[in-house]
Amino acid sequence: MSSHREKIIIVGLRISRQTREFFEESMLELERLVDTAGGEVVARIEQTLDMPVAATFIGKGKLEELKAIIEMENCKTVVFDDDLKPKQLYNIERALGEDIKVLDRSGLILDIFATRARTSEAKIQVELAQLEYLKPRLAGMWVHLSRQEGGSIGARGPGETQLETDRRVIDRRISKLKDKLNKVESQRQTRRKSRGKEFRVSLLGYTNAGKSTLLNKLTNSDAYAEDKLFATLDPRTRIFRDEWGRKMLFTDTVGFIRKLPHDLVESFKSTLAEAVESDMILTVAEAGHPALRDHLAVVRQEIVRLGISDKHNLLVLNKIDLIDDFHRLDLERDYPKAVLISAATGEGIDNLIQRIIDIAGDSVKGYSEEQQ
Repeated sequence: MSSHREKIIIVGLRISRQTREFFEESMLELERLVDTAGGEVVARIEQTLDMPVAATFIGKGKLEELKAIIEMENCKTVVFDDDLKPKQLYNIERALGEDIKVLDRSGLILDIFATRARTSEAKIQVELAQLEYLKPRLAGMWVHLSRQEGGSIGARGPGETQLETDRRVIDRRISKLKDKLNKVESQRQTRRKSRGKEFRVSLLGYTNAGKSTLLNKLTNSDAYAEDKLFATLDPRTRIFRDEWGRKMLFTDTVGFIRKLPHDLVESFKSTLAEAVESDMILTVAEAGHPALRDHLAVVRQEIVRLGISDKHNLLVLNKIDLIDDFHRLDLERDYPKAVLISAATGEGIDNLIQRIIDIAGDSVKGYSEEQQ
């Protein structure tokens, strides 16, 4: 890893009722988030407790251990795997020293989204989520955002231009951003209505499950796809035509992740409205991921939160080119209704298309006839 990457120490608290496997997967995911943000994990601290310590999240002894490692590694940034309450954040920063920047998982995810936002809508959504996140943390957050040392992770986006603001100014800014999003959503609704009555399919799934690659394979398009968490934020809609010229619309959406900040989901509701108004959902997951069941549970939770659990939903297990035959047999047994595919190689794509057309039924035929 290059030397210019920001040094990061990650901290995880395993609640005793959690399985070790769940905790390990969460910490590995945090490492990937740090890497996505441009940092390098140089040390890892973990503790097991029945519940977080009210004042400092982790115990006093563990906090002293963290401080010693910070000095040894000459590190200026610490990231916790769970959300910290404002008082906990303040107490941890005070214990570690004024020049140490402390982030939690939500703060890190929001920072990544700030670097990924490309369109004006995505930038509005991310800024709104960041301000909603920062508002209850004003007392401590302005202090570490204004520090010149410690690199940039956690200090990107609106934070760096809002250091002297107070709650009243932030509330005004939030109100303006919500107004902008409402206007964007009105424009999006107009575009959706103008598409007519084509059968619409939305791709939902855990981040980095290969949704963008699948969209490209299904529609012969070139939407941006990268093997990184949250590679893209904006919905992309592409046209699909089968061999008889029948037409459907496929839309790729922002990926989900465990412990996704509530403010972020709320801000991206206009984007996710594409899924709400679709006729069918493809739930895309990485077939060989060791936390597959957990990933599917996260996506199901978000589907329920969006109020679209009653839609046609087809499970698509992607990246089967990366698993062996024994693993594939296990998946076929555990998920008998799923479609196993490789968006990268094209394996199973024809079967997937046929399953989608079978579910769409006469809808696609009728709508295609109207277009002719």
